[in-house]
Amino acid sequence: MPSSPKTILITGCSAHGIGAALAIKLAEQGHFIFATARTIRKIPESITSLANVNPLPLDVTDPTTISDAVCAVTERGHGLDILINNAGIGYTMPLLDADLDQAKQVYEANVWGLLRLVQACSDLLITSKGRIINMSSVGAVVNTPWIGVYSSSKAAVTQLSETLRLELAPCGVTVVCLMAGTITTAFHANEPEVVLLPTSQYAAIRQTISDWATGRAGPKGCSADEFAASIVDDVLGSTGGLVWKGPYSAAVQFVSRWCPTWLLDRIMSSGQGLDELSKSVTSAERHQ
Repeated sequence: MPSSPKTILITGCSAHGIGAALAIKLAEQGHFIFATARTIRKIPESITSLANVNPLPLDVTDPTTISDAVCAVTERGHGLDILINNAGIGYTMPLLDADLDQAKQVYEANVWGLLRLVQACSDLLITSKGRIINMSSVGAVVNTPWIGVYSSSKAAVTQLSETLRLELAPCGVTVVCLMAGTITTAFHANEPEVVLLPTSQYAAIRQTISDWATGRAGPKGCSADEFAASIVDDVLGSTGGLVWKGPYSAAVQFVSRWCPTWLLDRIMSSGQGLDELSKSVTSAERHQ
């Protein structure tokens, strides 16, 4: 039991994800956890059965559920020490084929929902001189094909986090932005299927794009449990700023800063089907 147990609210605590793994790690240390998810039944029983966990329904795109969650935290009477913005959704699709309504949903969940919850919890956090932990991604700083919508939403999260860090410093609130590497979770299972029309510029490599969307392609990461264990000290610490954690995070941090553009483009294009597509386009032009 820690000498001073914290009250912590975590979004996105559905099974097999980072939020659920982090909720268990922090609850095991004796902290009181408000574990939330859009659908409360998706929070694992291994979490909801703990005496120091209060499961709550919370959809960051729904102001009503946010208000209800903040009321529940307030009514407990112990304030809020740490807000962990982990909830988010992905979207894998060439930008020329992106459904803009779906893209807006990504931003609503990943960006505006995060800010909406920060605003709603701000009084509690200022009172406690607390901490905000925002989950971003290494994808925020590299131009990976097919995930432009998702990556740009995480770039927005990173920028919002760093700005909040400055704006909240006079209030005694610290802000951490976790630049997460590759983590193996159920994240891809919640993405919409990659459907490309035959007229799409990328129809010839649809399978490759689909493999990236489902997680069949790409680097393999650590488990959610391993990642959660690696960030506990960052969550409970006292400093703010960007924190790079998880497989490939250090490598991405380095190449995004120091690699020339032509080399970074080559690295990020590898295995994405772009070379295959280029050959297909060249062949088609020769036969015109």
